[in-house]
Parts: sequence; structure tokens; C-alpha cells
Amino acid sequence: QVQLLESGGGLVQAGGSLRLSCAASGTIFSINAMGWYRQAPGKQRELVAAITSGGITKYSDSVKGRFTISGDNAKNTVDLQMNSLKPEDTAVYYCTAGPQTMIVLTTGGRFWGQGIQVTVSS
Repeated sequence: QVQLLESGGGLVQAGGSLRLSCAASGTIFSINAMGWYRQAPGKQRELVAAITSGGITKYSDSVKGRFTISGDNAKNTVDLQMNSLKPEDTAVYYCTAGPQTMIVLTTGGRFWGQGIQVTVSS
């Protein structure tokens, strides 16, 4: 099993920045990709960004150029730097990880964190 612990969410004004962090513990050898998904009220959960252990990244079109995902294989962490935040970025953000890279990059991995709230005020 893998446990994912998220940190760094909160309230920020539009145009501001936040950095989310996710630390994995447990059966780490089973992780080949990590990522962030988000779910806004009344909407489906969607990919924000994901990264493979080899450093390949994928972003949703809505965050390209504003968000940057980075991973540290040695520390088993993944961070999401969010700049130029918009009110529509308001959502619960979930860290995910798993052994199957394509699944993590498209629908989310086998393991999920509890989620962390990000609120962007206008």
C-alpha cells in the first residue's frame, strides 16, 4: 500500500500563487507516476498535471503556462507550483500515484490522497 499526504492548500487572491506538495510513503517501488487532479463543486474530477518517474509531464490545457509539476524520486514527493491563479482554479486538489503510468496520466492512479482545498477569490 501507498499513503499520500498533501499539504500547501489554502485561500489566495486571483493572480496569486500557491504550492502544493505530496509525499508518498509505504510501498514506494510500486509508483511509476504521480500527479494532481482536482474536483470543483458540481463537476467531475479532472487531471491538472502529472509526471512520470522518468520526468515526462502532462498538463491540462487550462493550466498550461501557469502551473508547473515537479517530482523528486529520491524523496518520493511531487509538487505543484500554481501561479497566476484564477477563481476557476478553486477546487479540492488530490494527489495520486500508481504503477501504471498511462492510467495516472489519464484517469488517476491506484492511490489517492485525502484532498486539499484551494480557494481563489476574485
